[in-house]
Amino acid sequence: MSAESATVLIVDDAPECLSVLGELLQPHYRVRVANSGPTALRLAAAGPPPDLVLLDMMMPGMDGRATFARLRADPATAEVPVIFVTAMSEIKDELSGLEAGAVDYITKPIVPQLVLARVRIQLELKLARDRLNVQNRWLEREVARRMEENDLTQRVAIHALARLAEMRDMETGNHLLRTQGYVQLLGRLLQRDPSFRPQLSDYDIDLMARSAPLHDIGKVGIPDRILLKPGKLDAAEWDIMRTHARLGEEAIAQAERDAGRPLDFLACAKDVAGHHHERWDGKGYPDGLAGEAIPLSARLMALADVFDALISCRCYKPALAFEAARGLIEAGRGSQFQPELVDAFLAHFDDFVAIALCYADKVEGVEG
Repeated sequence: MSAESATVLIVDDAPECLSVLGELLQPHYRVRVANSGPTALRLAAAGPPPDLVLLDMMMPGMDGRATFARLRADPATAEVPVIFVTAMSEIKDELSGLEAGAVDYITKPIVPQLVLARVRIQLELKLARDRLNVQNRWLEREVARRMEENDLTQRVAIHALARLAEMRDMETGNHLLRTQGYVQLLGRLLQRDPSFRPQLSDYDIDLMARSAPLHDIGKVGIPDRILLKPGKLDAAEWDIMRTHARLGEEAIAQAERDAGRPLDFLACAKDVAGHHHERWDGKGYPDGLAGEAIPLSARLMALADVFDALISCRCYKPALAFEAARGLIEAGRGSQFQPELVDAFLAHFDDFVAIALCYADKVEGVEG
């Protein structure tokens, strides 16, 4: 819209006022007229809303204030600028109209040059606001697009990095998707519990699920002769294998230092990588943390990782049936795993099985 092609709606019950204002504005703008509030509302709603309304305050029936309130209440006309036109010329009347939300106030008898100037100014201001709104909407879409692109890039980078470790362990990318799904489901289930809710906002759960694929990133530092050994590890080999938790934690801690400032995602990923082998009873590694001293993200990851390991084939073991894995998780309640986590897992076991089947490995497979 240009200011010259704007539509001005004139509302006045006096025919002579409609005639005078119409003749004054017609050479410059599209003009529509209404002789009452209800007629003005019908005209405003019948097609594209006007760009400006000149509204008489003193009309029988629905007066200018009531008409103005109805225009503001309709989303289609709520932003249309309104100039009150009235014979009331006292300062308090003008202030009252402006405080009600009108953009200007014209007193009768009108001064043609003044009316034209005020109408032109308000239309130019509306044109500027409209352009700004269009630009803002474009910027909002562009910001949303770039945020979505950055989010996707981060997710892809996380999975690519995590798969470097998983591929060395002869696991598949689906293990990452399954454990990520288990962690997210556990978080959602525990979120219903008031005692967990402060630690499990939607944002927290998203962080935990995003960081889950990095739980075994430290395995890149484990020698192949140990990582890929088909049989049981001896004591010395097991000691080396267990260092993967500390290696992962330190790698992510270094990434934190490189970032130069704290990042929630890296803090969560560091907890998951460093402590997902801790046990509720304090007999895990690397730090022997017990109970709630173990970060909640790591507690969720511990159960998710063990369940998926039980139902998945490995070079040193076959996959267990779902029910057998369920029994082992239940047996670890209060010792290996926090009781509330196990209870949530057992109560919604079918949902965990559904995730396992959805992301089942194509070759080695999880046990169905």
